[in-house]
Amino acid sequence: PPGPRPRGAEEKMAAPMSERSPASEPGAAPYGNFPNYSRFHPPEGRVSLLPGGLLRSLFPAASRPLLGLDVGCNSGELSVALYRHLLGLQEGEGSLDQPAAGKDLNLLCCDIDPVLIERAQQCSPFPASISFASLDIMDSSAREPFLSSYLGRFGHSTFDIIFCMSVTMWIHLNHGDSGLMEFLSFLSSLCKYLLIEPQPWKCYRAAARRLRKLGRNDFDHFRSLAINGDMVERITQILTKDCAMELVCCFGSTSWDRSLLLFKSNSSNHEGRESSE
Repeated sequence: PPGPRPRGAEEKMAAPMSERSPASEPGAAPYGNFPNYSRFHPPEGRVSLLPGGLLRSLFPAASRPLLGLDVGCNSGELSVALYRHLLGLQEGEGSLDQPAAGKDLNLLCCDIDPVLIERAQQCSPFPASISFASLDIMDSSAREPFLSSYLGRFGHSTFDIIFCMSVTMWIHLNHGDSGLMEFLSFLSSLCKYLLIEPQPWKCYRAAARRLRKLGRNDFDHFRSLAINGDMVERITQILTKDCAMELVCCFGSTSWDRSLLLFKSNSSNHEGRESSE
């Protein structure tokens, strides 16, 4: 999915999709970096669950532009659809509205696969206010300076909202329980609101099956994951008990059975942004 197809700095670099294997093998995307992802999970399936005016209700008094981060954006179709929906822009509206759009929201989108990012950059209707970058979100030596530099351009230390759509499983399968917890802790420390769509456990089994069908080794951690079962419940538990966040609401489920959950940070380092600016 849009998932930061992550890997730790200590693990081997994954070759980008084009070098790695024929795109006709969907199982050969061990970080979720499927080349035609939006064809089998169209953006509208998620975006339609989100209420119009969401940003206004979450940030009534915050100065604009708001800053968003989309982790694991794949080739950007969902990022652009989210952006349009959150700003109330119609499908045909693009470049002409950019100056106005950029005043309300700037969105940084990252993915582990440089080939997908290149495609996203070429197709973006909002190049001035949506940035796409190739980044392994699990490589702290790469992400810290990169994200700090982006935030610094706007005088911020954190993002207003982070989107994490169908990414958690890929982090979990490639980095284990401790990797998932570290990832969620990192995201929660970096935003006021987190909109997250965890994959259910049946998706883990399907991903492992696809890999085995291709005669590949299983995911390193699949058989040893102690965090398993009801992943919505488990991830909610981690975010609320360990990461000082509260569940604001669940926007329902997509037709392919994924829940969209909105969390808010209780941490004091996100308070006061509105009053101080």
